[in-house]
Formats: sequence, structure tokens, C-alpha cells
Amino acid sequence: MAILEILQYPDTRLNTPALRVEKIDAGTRKLVDDMAETMYSAPGVGLAATQVDVHRQIIIIDVSEDHSDLRVFINPEITRREGVAMNQEGCLSVPGIYDNVERAESVTVTALDRNGSRFTLNASGLLATCIQHEMDHLQGKIFVDYLSEVKQNRVRTKLKKRQRKAA
Repeated sequence: MAILEILQYPDTRLNTPALRVEKIDAGTRKLVDDMAETMYSAPGVGLAATQVDVHRQIIIIDVSEDHSDLRVFINPEITRREGVAMNQEGCLSVPGIYDNVERAESVTVTALDRNGSRFTLNASGLLATCIQHEMDHLQGKIFVDYLSEVKQNRVRTKLKKRQRKAA
């Protein structure tokens, strides 16, 4: 397994829509394993393949405190959204930035697992938020896109300044 580089906002590659996975093979499973190692070491609770510059419809999520519940979603589709929830979100591609985002309180998602088996999951709370957040990445959307133009500009300025200091 390997730790992959996580693209940082405002990298334009984060805006690339992901393509469907046509074949789940050893390479797909290795990518999932590498994404999991990357997510856990970051540390985070979710990661989309787009964030590691692989533009395929793969997301992983583990909202457990002990990293014991890794969930893999390949070619995920939300088939139901219900309710409204406002939660503070952060993102591994937008480090240190948190803000409130309005999303559905619960969702039903259909996807393939790491072995290609189709499943349906009803999710609410943090898991539902994470699913929606990570699926946005697959469409080239980042949680910052939900913020006002003024907040988006502040985030870009702050992250560019941080990147200059690091360089």
C-alpha cells in the first residue's frame, strides 16, 4: 500500500468530473487500499479518487472512531434524499478550513463494493453528510463551492498564502 498525494484546493484537477468504473480488478482494489491508507494517515473520514488525481467514481468512507468500518462505494448513485441538515464540514483537499453546508439529512445510495457486488445503503447523520460530500468530488465540486463568493475568495487567499509559506 502507498500514501497518495492529496490535491489541494484551488487545484483545477479537483474540478474534473470522474468517469464510471467499467471493470473492478486488482488495480481498482489496490487504488482502494492506497486511498484508505492515505485517508487514515491524513487523518480523515472520507476520500474520493478525484482528490488523489484519479478521475474514477470511487469513494471511501469510515466514520468509526477506531477505523474499523471502511466503506467502499464504486459508481455510487443517490436514489433518495430526505430532510435538511446544516453541518460543519471540512475536507482533506481544503486543510484547516471548516464551514457550514446544507445537505439532505438522510440518503439512500446504491453502489458497487470493492468486489463488484451491488448494494444499497440507507444513511443518515454524519455518514449521509460524508456520502454527499465525497460524491460531490466525483462531479468536480468541493464544499467551498457552497459558500458565498466572499468566503470562497478568503479561503483561496488563505490557502495560497499557506502554500507560499510552505514552499
